[in-house]
Amino acid sequence: MWNADVYLAFADHRGRPFFDLLSRVGADSPRRVVDLGCGPGNLTETLTGRWPGAVIEAWDSSPEMVDAARQRGVAAQVGDVRDWAPQPDVDVMVSNATLQWIPEHPQLVTRWARQMGAGSWIAFQVPGNFDAPSHQAVRDLARAPRWSEALRDFPFRGSDVVGSAADYAGLLTDAGCSVDAWETTYVHELTGENPVLEWITGTALRPVRSALDDAQWQRFRDELIPMLDASYPRRPDGTTFFPFRRVFVVAQVK
Repeated sequence: MWNADVYLAFADHRGRPFFDLLSRVGADSPRRVVDLGCGPGNLTETLTGRWPGAVIEAWDSSPEMVDAARQRGVAAQVGDVRDWAPQPDVDVMVSNATLQWIPEHPQLVTRWARQMGAGSWIAFQVPGNFDAPSHQAVRDLARAPRWSEALRDFPFRGSDVVGSAADYAGLLTDAGCSVDAWETTYVHELTGENPVLEWITGTALRPVRSALDDAQWQRFRDELIPMLDASYPRRPDGTTFFPFRRVFVVAQVK
């Protein structure tokens, strides 16, 4: 289950890649703009300011996130992005930190590129940090004998979850697009007692949380804290640097 409040705890940090992505989309007056994986809608609602004449369509697989988005006035709907098909008037499709959850997303974006009209835009961003110390610590702890039974269904996802910028550029170029693809590592300056733990609680730790009861969840967090502290030590000024690599792709259909 997605928790909108937990996810929004780092809204400023999580929002920056969205705006960096959209800055490379050159659509002037799109008819319909679709946000796949809209989350709580805090970023989706900015699309109206960018393109006031567009119909904004928003999808998310989480009813909790869709409820939060609707409370912001976003016309969001519950749906699996794998079921989305572009209508003829879709001029921009954006997906921010969503497609990494879908193993077959390379095939999806290729299909969308072939279905969308000439001049339309596909823009997506996916985390490229699955080999980061934070994720490795979670995998190591989940594999420990004391947790292996409770977390037997934990998805041990590694670097092959997403492609490189060059991988996606090749796919979408072959699908008939002009492509702008790049990678960026943000160094987030976090504050608080256990900021990296709190960050990944809203994302990478979701499968762990869903598999454990409250007492087990607290024990898992307690065991994870020193592992994260070793990789992300707090600085003398009280801040913690959290490097986060992301992969961006903006493609225009020819």
